[in-house]
Parts: sequence; structure tokens; C-alpha cells
Amino acid sequence: MKLTHLHHKGALTEPIWHVQLAVVAAILLQVSINHHLAVGPKYAVAIMEAFLLVALAVVRPGEHNATLRLRRLLAVLLIALVSIANVGSLILVLHALLYGGQVTGRDLLTSGVAIYLTNIIIFGLWYWELDNVDDNQRDFLFPQMTAPDSATKQPGWQPAFFDYLYVSITNGSAFSPTDTMPLTHRIKFLMTAQSLISLATIVLVTARAVNILV
Repeated sequence: MKLTHLHHKGALTEPIWHVQLAVVAAILLQVSINHHLAVGPKYAVAIMEAFLLVALAVVRPGEHNATLRLRRLLAVLLIALVSIANVGSLILVLHALLYGGQVTGRDLLTSGVAIYLTNIIIFGLWYWELDNVDDNQRDFLFPQMTAPDSATKQPGWQPAFFDYLYVSITNGSAFSPTDTMPLTHRIKFLMTAQSLISLATIVLVTARAVNILV
């Protein structure tokens, strides 16, 4: 999978600073959520995201496969935990919207935006980490894979994290694939889950914004 592919044959094939930057953004967004709308102490989730950042940062080229598998397992576990925490926060926001609570309209609005943006980052990480680099078992079909080299001017093109983040952004806003097609059931399931979470969050934010303005 991705962490192993990045360090194939002892040399980095893709920089990971953009992944680290995305995780830092997710940490800041998580901290911005009102503590009444966080699953457990919100700083605990931020600490988990920091561990994810460390797990992605300390991997070096040429390490043994067993070490890479362990670190990949840690990264996947932490992405899953942050995903669950983000969905939990969305449930708490929906509960506060429907039944009221100790949260102001402004807090509901800002927390909803933070949840939506975190959702985009987290699913971008999921797509980046899970996409199989074996051409016979690809999870995504990017347009560059079918375009001639003369059109892309990028022979041997391989997707980087930004490409997966772009897929996450378009899926989270259009609620459907745009130029990149999912090929496997697991990716279709993830894209469906992301669309439903994004839809619920956007409806929430829009409804609350209209309520505040009116």
C-alpha cells in the first residue's frame, strides 16, 4: 500500500510534506470544535492526530518491510480513530441542533464547518493510503492514466496525495465522482460514506446559517 510504495527500493517516490501539512490542518480544525461537541476531551483527538503526523514523518527509505507494515498499521488505525471522532462530533452537533443544549448558534456553525473540512482531509488520507499501487488492482482510475503522454506531458504519471485530496474535495462538495472513477467496492463504500457525512454537515450548516440570518 501507500507507505510501502513511498519507500520502494529504498528511495522516496513521493514527498510527504503535503500529507504532514494536511494533518496539521486537521489538528487545528479539531481543536477549534466546541468542547461540548467533541467526542471526549478534544485535545485527546488532537494528540491522536499528532501521533499520525509522527507516524508519517519518521518513516525513512530502506527500512524493513516489517517496520513499514507496523507503521502503516499505526497510520491506518489513527486515521480510523480520527474518522470516528469526527463522525461522533457530527452526531453531537445534530443532537444539539435538534434538541438544544449548552451551545450557541455560532459554535454550531463554526463546529460544522470544522467537521466538514476535517472530513475532506481525513477521506483524502484514506484514499491516499488505501489506493493499491499495483496496476492490476487499482482502486481509482485517474484521467491521466488513460490520456496519452503527449497530452499530459507526464510519462509514467503516478498520483500523489494532492490528487487524492482533490478527489476528496470534489466528492465532498459534488456528492459524486467527477473526473476520477472508483474501481473497487471498498472505495465506493468510502466515497458513499464521505458524501453522506458531507451532505448532513452542509444541510446542518445551511439550516443554522439561515436561522441565524432570519
